[in-house]
Amino acid sequence: MTKKFIVVAGNIGAGKTTLTQRLGEKLAWQTGYESVQDNPYLSRFYHDMKTWSFHLQIFFLGHRADQHQLLAEGEKSAIIDRSIYEDAHIFARVLHHMGNLCETDYQAYLSVYDKVVQGLPRPDLLLYLQAPVPTLIERIRNRGREMEAGISTDYLRTLDSFYIDWIDHFDLCPVLTIPSNNLNFLNREDHLDLVVEHIEAKLAGHGPSLSLNLQ
Repeated sequence: MTKKFIVVAGNIGAGKTTLTQRLGEKLAWQTGYESVQDNPYLSRFYHDMKTWSFHLQIFFLGHRADQHQLLAEGEKSAIIDRSIYEDAHIFARVLHHMGNLCETDYQAYLSVYDKVVQGLPRPDLLLYLQAPVPTLIERIRNRGREMEAGISTDYLRTLDSFYIDWIDHFDLCPVLTIPSNNLNFLNREDHLDLVVEHIEAKLAGHGPSLSLNLQ
């Protein structure tokens, strides 16, 4: 396979990091991960979204733009566990919708975002991981990150509704939708192989979204 650049999208707890890690290992791709443990704003944001929303969005924009450009322009195929596009079309939009990002800050952020994204290479494929909100809540609880303890069901549901709207209009590259609640990437090699098969088909220019009900 020639060099490919893939981005992963999906709600909190959808399985993005696990799938990115497993695909990187299986296909010998470079991997990029969302800044969580070394993020100076994330824990403060979850405690006080209104105060820290703008700071967090600007931090993520810079981090993801650097990561996106580095891996897109590298020699090896690469995959990132969250796309830069979600920053504006999901998270900043939801924060504005919830009143945690004022209109002035929201418009200032979008202006910078638009200029940054215009200079970035397009990905070859976007993997969209879907999972029901109860599954997301269970996974967030099981991974036990203290900073995520305050994530509410309403917040996840709002994000989910914005993802549905966004993915329906996304046209920068092909999209492969993966129902991650039915797939065990971590422990089932056959499930991972099936995802790889669908990715290869989609990159070749054919193949529908992945829609499985595996046990």
